[in-house]
Amino acid sequence: MKLAFIGTGYVGLVTGTCFSDLGHRVICVDVDKKKIDLLNRGGMPLYEPGLQEVVKRNLHKRLFFTTDLAKAVKSSDVVFIAVSTPPKPNGEADIRNVLSCAREIGKALNAYKIVVNKSTVPIGMTHIVGDILRRSAPAGSSFDVVSNPEFLREGTAVQDLFKPDRVVIGARNREAGLRVAEIYRPLSCPVLIMDPESAEMVKYASNSFLATKISYINEVANLCERVGADVLQVVKGMALDARIGGQFFSAGLGFGGSCFPKDVAALNHIGKKQRTPFRILPGVLEVNKKQRMMFVDKVRHLVGPLKGRTLAVWGLAFKPNTDDMREAPSLDILPKLISLGARVKAYDPVAAPFAKRLMPRVKYCANAYEAARGADAVLLLTEWNEFKEIDLNHLKTLLKRPILVDGRNVYDPAVMASKGFQYAGMGRGLRAGGA
Repeated sequence: MKLAFIGTGYVGLVTGTCFSDLGHRVICVDVDKKKIDLLNRGGMPLYEPGLQEVVKRNLHKRLFFTTDLAKAVKSSDVVFIAVSTPPKPNGEADIRNVLSCAREIGKALNAYKIVVNKSTVPIGMTHIVGDILRRSAPAGSSFDVVSNPEFLREGTAVQDLFKPDRVVIGARNREAGLRVAEIYRPLSCPVLIMDPESAEMVKYASNSFLATKISYINEVANLCERVGADVLQVVKGMALDARIGGQFFSAGLGFGGSCFPKDVAALNHIGKKQRTPFRILPGVLEVNKKQRMMFVDKVRHLVGPLKGRTLAVWGLAFKPNTDDMREAPSLDILPKLISLGARVKAYDPVAAPFAKRLMPRVKYCANAYEAARGADAVLLLTEWNEFKEIDLNHLKTLLKRPILVDGRNVYDPAVMASKGFQYAGMGRGLRAGGA
């Protein structure tokens, strides 16, 4: 099929590229000429494992990049809207990019098109986009609007696209829904076709539920520290219950990134607007924010007054295998440490260039050992694999004091104690070495 993706951000670039690998002809559009030029040279504007290889395999064969939206729309059968919907201060999704995109698509309609909302949007947006298309399209234009929410995880997005749990399609016209379903046919996964409002709700409800699991286990972890339990053992005991499972039960610094924070806030806002306020979601957001300051308290407990101290920070991105700094715990934790008088040296394998723009007062290092050299403590914020394989004996020789505060529970407290470290994890219990 001939597909156009408007927006080459995370969702548009990954989805469009992978669809080209499935045999479709794909044109990806963006207003940023520098980004388009980079992509046409095979370069990458973001870090995602495996994505560059897929781009290079299909570039200028089935995959094309352009700034010409009208031309892309005219030469395609299905047009995907994949632009950003960032949160407003009140948590509501900002849909201006979607509205602008819909107007431009409408002006360019030259034949029947299926317009697919891939952006995460408030409930009812399929109807709104349809109204905009009707007002902006040439007289007599024919189209259908379909909702097709994305469920990609940063760091495993290519794998998620090729091996999805399910595909959700919301369509008033079932024939249009079936046409969109045909795009996914090579993937052999469950395809659910439903009304657009339900499809839009699936995205928000799924992400908010997963975020709730994270905040819940973080509250359990905080109690574990008080009663001497180890949250990792608790999770093992819970995860074997088939009704519960173990995914998204990693206690630590909470959730970040481009989806969970804004989707929880957006769904919470929708509930308020519809006079059906959530009671759980405000707590989910509050717990997530609180976790970061609890980590700072752990650092102060082990290190003492931070004024004049040097702290090594390992990991800046919100999760491993991505360079995404959006809502990353480091953005709250590092400025707080600096405000308390600490000198911060940081290392992240891929996110440092983006972090520099956001946190210029931090010293950025070339590797984990350089960051640790002469530091009073190491603080682990992102669980990159290279930190799991660190030489603890060598690390100890570099530090002024053998202190490690582990925000992701990467290390075994017993091993750390045997190596002579003062160690604190998250929810590992007083007997397990917690602060």
